[in-house]
Amino acid sequence: MKFTLSWLKEHLETDAGLDEICTRLTEIGLEVEDVDDKAAFKPFVIARVVSAEKHPQADRLKVLMVDTGSGAPVQVVCGAPNARAGLVGAFAAPGTYVPGIDVTLAVGNIRGVESHGMMCSEKELQISDSHDGIIDLPDDAPVGQSYAAYAHLDDPVIEINLTPNRPDCTSIHGIARDLAASGLGMLKTQAAPSFAVEGETPVKLTLDLDDPKLCPGFALRLVRGVRNGPSPRWMQQRLLAIGLRPINALVDITNYMTFDQGRPMHVFDAAKVKGNLTVRRAKEGETVMALDQREYKLLPNNVVIADENGIESIGGIMGGEHSGCDENTVDVLIESALWDPMNIAKSGRALGIITDARYRFERGADPEYMVPGLERTTELVLELCGGTPAEAEIVGYKGYEPKIVDFPYTEVKRLTGLDVSNEESATILTRLGFTVSGSGERVSVSVPSWRPDIDGKADLVEEVMRIHGVDNIKPAPLESHAAVNGKILTTLQIRSRLAKRALAARGMLEAVTWSFIPEDQAKLFGGGSPALKLANPIAAEMSDMRPSLLPGLLTAAQRNADKGYGDVALFEVSGTYENDRPDGQRRVAGGIRRGTASLAGAGRAWSNAAKGGGKPVDVFDAKADALAVIEACGLPMGNIQIEQGGPEWYHPGRSGTIKMGPKVVLGYFGEFHPLTLESLDVSGALCGFEVYVDAMPEAKRKATRTKPALELSPFQLVRRDFAFVVDKTVEAGAIVKAATGADRKLVTGVNVFDIFEGASVGDGKKSVAIEVQIQPVERTLTDEDFEALTQKIVASVAKFTGGVLRS
Repeated sequence: MKFTLSWLKEHLETDAGLDEICTRLTEIGLEVEDVDDKAAFKPFVIARVVSAEKHPQADRLKVLMVDTGSGAPVQVVCGAPNARAGLVGAFAAPGTYVPGIDVTLAVGNIRGVESHGMMCSEKELQISDSHDGIIDLPDDAPVGQSYAAYAHLDDPVIEINLTPNRPDCTSIHGIARDLAASGLGMLKTQAAPSFAVEGETPVKLTLDLDDPKLCPGFALRLVRGVRNGPSPRWMQQRLLAIGLRPINALVDITNYMTFDQGRPMHVFDAAKVKGNLTVRRAKEGETVMALDQREYKLLPNNVVIADENGIESIGGIMGGEHSGCDENTVDVLIESALWDPMNIAKSGRALGIITDARYRFERGADPEYMVPGLERTTELVLELCGGTPAEAEIVGYKGYEPKIVDFPYTEVKRLTGLDVSNEESATILTRLGFTVSGSGERVSVSVPSWRPDIDGKADLVEEVMRIHGVDNIKPAPLESHAAVNGKILTTLQIRSRLAKRALAARGMLEAVTWSFIPEDQAKLFGGGSPALKLANPIAAEMSDMRPSLLPGLLTAAQRNADKGYGDVALFEVSGTYENDRPDGQRRVAGGIRRGTASLAGAGRAWSNAAKGGGKPVDVFDAKADALAVIEACGLPMGNIQIEQGGPEWYHPGRSGTIKMGPKVVLGYFGEFHPLTLESLDVSGALCGFEVYVDAMPEAKRKATRTKPALELSPFQLVRRDFAFVVDKTVEAGAIVKAATGADRKLVTGVNVFDIFEGASVGDGKKSVAIEVQIQPVERTLTDEDFEALTQKIVASVAKFTGGVLRS
């Protein structure tokens, strides 16, 4: 939202300067994003042409001697047709930056004649598009004085960053209201427009809508006999200052009202409107040529204004080119209407149209200013274009029913910590336009029509807080917890951070991918249900909430590969969505590796083989990453089970499922199914995993935080090797589990170190060799003890897997 300082002071009676106003705006929540103090125009001065002689080497150039008011005249070569002796204009000396042509002047030599500056046109100073000649000022213009001050080009432009909940401050009047409420001056009130009307507006209006909320009100007035020339210089300067291009008086008035009062208006050339107007939904396939000279194909969700010719305007967004006003307009229809904010937002987004009108209507325009806005616009039209106004045609508006909020003054202290008296709170709200009724600690507050964002008592507290001053909130330390080192983060938060640290330590880079993915990708990874489809996606290819982190990570890896970075390892710890209920959101740690980006390091085999790197990633890299996450989160690794296979997007023979017990699934890992990669248009050696952080059971509470004493056995660790012949279908993990369970007190570890298949062990059989670590605790074990333990291990493996010792 941009405005000039002088424009603001038309609504605010204040002696405050630019810096004070900008500081106060930020203090009350209207953050100043930029200030253009117009310093670029300071070097331009008013100068008089003393003489104008023909250039000796060019017929169209003249050599001017220019009095700048600072000494002897300077020589300037000029090609403007109106350059003449006695002309008073704007002069720029060498070293001056000229914004209209984006050039910094230097002493030039033009056809053999030196030029020490420039006499400027309006285009070169961004006053208008005119460059037919240099600026021609009245003879009494003060030579040597600042041209910017003389022409009011030194008016600073302030830009504030508005939050979406403040439609009242999309107008300069609303900004002035806030500043006045903060004590920085008094709000000026404009006199009500007064003019005589003749007859009725002959064009009638019908609201043909199935939902009255789409257009809660419409006001229309005909003004006959207007003269639609250029708007006055003061209006053009203000519009140019905020980045709008002046077009003609009627259009400029509507743009002026949009910023001055936050009331978007529209004007129709009455001669181009056939019959009466109807506000209705667009029909399937209807098109309209809009004022931006683009044709738009409309949908039934779009609300339009139509006559017998067809669509004349997209309601609340943009008018149609057919009925636009130009220099030939004699009779004008002025529109002031109300539109449904949600419908305007959806229509504008669907059509890809961004306008100042849409910006205000989708946030909520003041309904009570619909008719006064029409009156004020009519007054400006009569003042600038003349004409005779007819009686206004008002349809549909039923008046504003103010919201009443029950407001306990104590909420200010409870929510902000500020000590604000009841009287000050009531005064602040009253200055902002609220009506406070009642007395005591609890009052009723009536919300003004221009504040649709106010919904409850917390909103009123925010109003009191920002006007009283956020900077008045004293910094205070957080209260200490009862226990030393008391737990602050939840278990899920702690585990999420531990998972990130563990994966980063394994050489992976954290990625942040979209929570929205295309429907075909969602279905590929087990999602795509209607409940998870977005009603208003930001893009067509972001239609569904993601059921998995893997689609985003895989496509991110492919984008890296397409740019020459094929060996990447990415991870993300974030949310996935199984349904639209709160319990359907999962907390997942997921990651992928591509190319040779293993833990040992990426690169060519011959340059990294000594470290074990340079090999394409595989299922075991993904398994190691997944188990690293689980271990970092503090789960007992002895209780973890690995089962072969995973979801359908993984390779059926190169994937696994991680479980804790028969029911708790902690995650999946593996290489990806070729069809999955093909559907995503992804290629290369790829593996990945997903671990459900929220599925990890809470650790049992310990009676004390004190760690138990470290107990180390004084006896030597003993290792014994066993080789078992089992069926090929028996998993090595089952043998490890059986051997571990033979004697949990003595057996402290079991590792697989060899798997052999061949004719010597029989058809359908394999040999699995394990190393068993035996740690005596109470005494040195004898041969008899070892023999007994050996028998236990062999028996346990035979019982659970059917394996026998290999002979």
